[in-house]
Amino acid sequence: MTLFRRKDVVLLLLIVSVLMAASCKKRVAATPPPPPPPVAPAPPAPAPAITLRAQPATIERGQSSTLQWEARNAATVQIDPEVGQVAVTGNRQVNPTSSVTYIARATGPGGTATDNARVTVNVPPPPPPPPPAPPKTPDKTISQLFLENVHEIYFDYDKADIRPDEVAKLQNNATWLKQNASVRFTLEGHCDERGSEEYNLGLGDRRANAVKEFLLSQGLAASRINTVSYGEERPVCHEQNEDCYKRNRRAAFTMNP
Repeated sequence: MTLFRRKDVVLLLLIVSVLMAASCKKRVAATPPPPPPPVAPAPPAPAPAITLRAQPATIERGQSSTLQWEARNAATVQIDPEVGQVAVTGNRQVNPTSSVTYIARATGPGGTATDNARVTVNVPPPPPPPPPAPPKTPDKTISQLFLENVHEIYFDYDKADIRPDEVAKLQNNATWLKQNASVRFTLEGHCDERGSEEYNLGLGDRRANAVKEFLLSQGLAASRINTVSYGEERPVCHEQNEDCYKRNRRAAFTMNP
């Protein structure tokens, strides 16, 4: 009985050993999992780009030009000088007074980009200097002005009437004399040499007074006017021909001191 039990115990131990060996074979260590793949780096942000143009690129002073720009991959755009920060795409009218180069700067996550555009301003040349003033002539005396502006009046043969072709000249004399009211003067009556001395003195007197009456009708004061007749005594021409006679038949103006 004891021997049988020992055999049972040995058999039992043998069975347990077999089962334990089989159990050990099934518990083979598991293969470790592979490492996770590396994380790919994020792609870099695209670099910004910008174009800037000026239309027209050449202007005259006082005219304007238009800046046109377009930026990509940019968050901000700055244009100098004077324009400042602007939209990413757009245009702006500028009025430079002298030639200038505009610089556009586009900034974004990918960096900075620039472009430039030049506007040439044509400045007109300065006007030429004025010509030198003519040398100032000395002021003329009233006597010189009298001689320049008051002229003799001529008559027909043996007549004391104002000739129609002498009226305009006499009116010009009256205009100047009215503008210079301080001037006093003498009307001299003259004749050519034909006729007696006495007759010519009377004819010269009528001629001087005919001119005086005309001037009075133009508004001159009688107190400014004297008359005298020289007849044939003071000729300006001494030849005996009609051209010379015409020059002597006259009423002359002389300014009184």
